[in-house]
Amino acid sequence: MADPSFWDDQNKAQSVIQETNGIKEYVNGFETIEENLENLEVSYELVKEENDQELFADLDAELQQFITDVNQFELQLLLSEPYDANNAILELHPGAGGTESQDWASMLLRMYQRWAEERNFKVETLDYLPGDEAGLKSVTLIIKGHNAYGYLKAEKGVHRLVRISPFDSSGRRHTSFVSCDVTPEMSDDVDIDIRTEDIKVDTYRASGAGGQHVNTTDSAVRITHLPTNIIVTCQNERSQIKNREAAMKMLKSKLYQLEVEKQRQELDDIRGEQKEIGWGSQIRSYVFHPYSMVKDHRTDKETGNTQAVMDGDINPFIDAYLRSQMD
Repeated sequence: MADPSFWDDQNKAQSVIQETNGIKEYVNGFETIEENLENLEVSYELVKEENDQELFADLDAELQQFITDVNQFELQLLLSEPYDANNAILELHPGAGGTESQDWASMLLRMYQRWAEERNFKVETLDYLPGDEAGLKSVTLIIKGHNAYGYLKAEKGVHRLVRISPFDSSGRRHTSFVSCDVTPEMSDDVDIDIRTEDIKVDTYRASGAGGQHVNTTDSAVRITHLPTNIIVTCQNERSQIKNREAAMKMLKSKLYQLEVEKQRQELDDIRGEQKEIGWGSQIRSYVFHPYSMVKDHRTDKETGNTQAVMDGDINPFIDAYLRSQMD
């Protein structure tokens, strides 16, 4: 970083800085835990000598915080798979149900934005298609930060909401579904072969959130990968060239994810595991009525504090899922 030419390539420089910050986070976390352990040992000896209940209560509180810190540090170390440290590309797509599902998608968007803000991750909107009456039809975010993909890969799947609909004048209970797709952002040096003849590129005028330059130029880009029928769009940047670059990165990420899932499916077939993929295989249910509960069906982790979850407190679910994958 002290090299005068370090900043010549801004993207590469930012990548190095992010990697460095991640390493610093590991080292500082370990040193803090080591220091806190020494303080706990001193406090323990003091409590034994004084036999003071107030000191004992303080020691107990410090110990509980220490356990929390160690568990969080351990989870960070578990994120060691390829691309876990990368930025995450997160997409939300409402299922059948019109306004109901589109509104549910906007609620999930807010939840993930709040979660990212709490972790000091940067959130950028790459593509946004608003709903007809409320909510959104689709949204693509890039969430930038160390281990963003490692954490958010736990959110990939279908999210189910049960509530009294604010759009139903009869006050009936409705069930809505939104699919969440998460892929790692791939760097330019990752070797994923995309042939020119395999892609179709369309341009159109940007609109909605992220399209401040709407109705000026055909800057938004849609790329279709013909062999897989994967479609990616980007309208966040002001130039068609930039949007195309971002869309190609998204396509690389999706093709990588497709290969990972293919290998996983082959392994599941060998093991004899059959997992249904569809709207009926939701990973998590959010129930607002007739009771309050959020439950992850993969780990059975649940909470009655639905408001905290919708405000971004999804770490317990992410933690439980990632640990279950390490068993």
